[in-house]
Amino acid sequence: ILRVMFLVGLFDDESTIPPGSRNTSEHQKVASEIAAEGLVLLKNTDNLLPLNIETLKKIAVLGPNAEKKHARGGGSSAINASYETTPLEGLKDKIHGKIDLTTSVGDADIAIIFAGLNHDPRNDAEGTDRITLDLPQDQVDLINQTIEENPNTIVVLINGSPIAMSSWIEKVPVVLEAWYPGCDGGHVIADILFGEVNPSGKLPITFPKKLEDSPAHKSPQTYPGPKKAFYEEGIFVGYRYFDTNHIEPLFPFGYGLSYTTFIYENLQTNKKTISKDEKLLVTCDIKNTGIYPGAEVIQLYIQDVESSVERPLQELKGFLKIKLNPGEKKSVTFEITTQDLSFFDEINHCWTAEKGIFKILIGSSSRDIRLRGEIEFIG
Repeated sequence: ILRVMFLVGLFDDESTIPPGSRNTSEHQKVASEIAAEGLVLLKNTDNLLPLNIETLKKIAVLGPNAEKKHARGGGSSAINASYETTPLEGLKDKIHGKIDLTTSVGDADIAIIFAGLNHDPRNDAEGTDRITLDLPQDQVDLINQTIEENPNTIVVLINGSPIAMSSWIEKVPVVLEAWYPGCDGGHVIADILFGEVNPSGKLPITFPKKLEDSPAHKSPQTYPGPKKAFYEEGIFVGYRYFDTNHIEPLFPFGYGLSYTTFIYENLQTNKKTISKDEKLLVTCDIKNTGIYPGAEVIQLYIQDVESSVERPLQELKGFLKIKLNPGEKKSVTFEITTQDLSFFDEINHCWTAEKGIFKILIGSSSRDIRLRGEIEFIG
């Protein structure tokens, strides 16, 4: 913390520091762009999204997070946000009175439930842990009751950690993960729901089907009591654990849908072997085959085919986000070095790459590999 404070000049003579600014239009624009890049579309059955503002007459808006503000955080991280747009405010600003907003579900064209967590104790808060991956029971009941009355139900999640959805995910046609989207989150959510922004975020974490699938529950000795915890999972955390142990997640690491579609093709490497201190280039082509402009995050994973130590099934070594218009194709290039093939040798206390075959895996998520190739490290 002190290093950062020195770097940003907090210990400098105040008379030498130029006047600062906050909550400028530039700041607000960046906040909006960051949120738009990060929201993740988890499910979109029959392309219910994007919504058409000209054809809808009534939308039911429900859920505890429709009007709740989250940008202030909590505990020692609490701040006084200059402004924050709630999801309900964002919807109102988007529709300009063209659509009736109601809490009556049965006669609405669409029902939107703003569910999730908050910064209260036992939620996404400091000082306490969540006791379950499930949503609070009243929210689960709300989702199930709403979907019975209106099959066109959209669930927008506002939260900062994975949520189990087994009791309702199969019934709900649309799920949008909004995280804690910041000061302009309400507008960004509305932009995505109505198609002004095409979602392009990918999950930076794995969503388990149930808590017991998590590596935190690998062994009964992990948490034998309130005074001790044993971290026995080693490097097998997150997707490394799920992939290596062939555990099917609810939504995998790197996953995220778009309103358009992409194809991957033409995987090439500039050479088949790599030696120490060399670089190897991996290229492939990505094409937008849908009807909407969109952005795709291309992910490169590497698999060590044979190793003297236990290694994950695959590891993310690079990713690139590109924007494509309908029908447009672009080539992307990844650079691979010896470091990308290495593991940390605990005996010799250094990074080590062993000779052998490594698989190159390129895909749209850790569980959606589209292109495969091989290279050899010759030392």
